[in-house]
Amino acid sequence: MYLVGIDIGGTKCAVVLGKPRNQSDPTKDEIDVIDKIKFPTEPGVDIMISKLFSAVEDILVRNNVNRKDIPVMGINCGGPLNSKEGIIISPPNLIGWINVPIVRIFEEKFKIKCKLQNDAKAGALAEWFYGAGKGYRNVMFITFGTGFGSGLILDGKLYLGTNDMAGEIGHIRIAEHGPVGFGKEGSLEGFCSGGGIAQLAKTKVLEKLQMGEKVSFCKSMEELDRLNAKIVGDAAEAGDPLALEIYEISGTYLGKGLSVFIDLLNPEVIIIGSIFARSQSIIWPHARKVIERETISHARNVCKVVPAALGEKIGDLEALSIAAYEILEGKN
Repeated sequence: MYLVGIDIGGTKCAVVLGKPRNQSDPTKDEIDVIDKIKFPTEPGVDIMISKLFSAVEDILVRNNVNRKDIPVMGINCGGPLNSKEGIIISPPNLIGWINVPIVRIFEEKFKIKCKLQNDAKAGALAEWFYGAGKGYRNVMFITFGTGFGSGLILDGKLYLGTNDMAGEIGHIRIAEHGPVGFGKEGSLEGFCSGGGIAQLAKTKVLEKLQMGEKVSFCKSMEELDRLNAKIVGDAAEAGDPLALEIYEISGTYLGKGLSVFIDLLNPEVIIIGSIFARSQSIIWPHARKVIERETISHARNVCKVVPAALGEKIGDLEALSIAAYEILEGKN
């Protein structure tokens, strides 16, 4: 058995061929990535679907894989989408992809069952099967990168909500005022994302520069626009007090959000990726302090908060995990 994963992104697309080590249940052991074809995303839905078709055909031919050996293809794409009907509705980073019946299109072309899911939920599946969530039944996976969203595994099942909108935690307003994320001032995404940290940094640095004070990681007004989470994170790791203050703010609001999720969902593990995984030492102490103060002890004591384990591999495994989950669901 082989699985095919199709990743449709705003800047790049990819097709991945994987072979499960456990041939009877691909969720029980790792999936070996056999081959990958990636290419830039271009304007035009028809153009990109044609390129994806060609990539699937090429990857099967050059690895001598027969279509009958592929039970499912997983399709990973940003939301909003309708996973039940297999329709990409209107992702903001994919201009023109409006109400595209992507599952029907691929099933008609390849005569292979397909399943569509969004990237945060696919990330949750990947970490649950192959990463830091392995062995748990109640898992929350959080993307802490360009955005701040989540995928939920509740009682051993991927939780979608009524119309695939479960887990859109970045939109929650956590403060009356603050950086803008997900189109909302003071949202969790505003405080806990790369863009949000950059906004915080620009405000704090501007205050210092206007007062004639020096900032080690931004020496002039002209450098303000280039500030990002990595620059601030590197400065914080080096001990810069202003950079540490910025990450303290982000970590504090992360803790406020996590406290709500711990009390509401009672998860066994919360897995956080990207910026948190890279900068855990300067974010987590502040988040933990809030969690210890705010949460119910019975829920807090059974919940671990850990960095994502898959690192750069998660991109290859997300779409494959969608396919693996569809096989698991078929057995239940």
